[in-house]
Amino acid sequence: MPDNVDASEQMVDNWTKQIQETAARYQAMAARMQGQTVTERSKDNNIEVTVDSKGLLTNLVIAEAASGKRMAEVSAQVMRLVQLAQSRIPELLQQAMAETVGTTDETAGRVIAEAQSTFPEAPPEEEPAQAEPERHHRFGPDEEDPPSPPASGSAPSAPPQPKPIPRRRRPQDDDEDDFGGSILS
Repeated sequence: MPDNVDASEQMVDNWTKQIQETAARYQAMAARMQGQTVTERSKDNNIEVTVDSKGLLTNLVIAEAASGKRMAEVSAQVMRLVQLAQSRIPELLQQAMAETVGTTDETAGRVIAEAQSTFPEAPPEEEPAQAEPERHHRFGPDEEDPPSPPASGSAPSAPPQPKPIPRRRRPQDDDEDDFGGSILS
């Protein structure tokens, strides 16, 4: 019976040692990932984003040259660059794992799969949309289109006059203001 006890103790000691070594390798991998960042730049170098290993935006630089662009275009570029940077995190994680823990471990496979689902590939870059033509809005009592230009040979007509807005008459016995009651009561 003492041989069985000694063998059991040796087996428990081996498991403990193995678990401690694996934990140390995972801690080394986590420490390595802690300082990792990914930076992406727009093609015209007007926008630069940096994300950390958790995918959080840590730096955003927008050059003065971007001020001539539409804000919707700038914000879309920022979001695209953030997604692109985040999509590179699983690759960094896989590289750090290969150098510390190894990628054949079942746990490593699950960690990488979780990172890939959290940070999927960035969508393909869309062609920049053409600027929408400026729209002119007219406000007033009549929302009619302006009259078409006169046919050639006829005299130009005067611009149409706006219709007067009818005024509401107050009853003569109305001594109160327009707010529904006296403030002195």
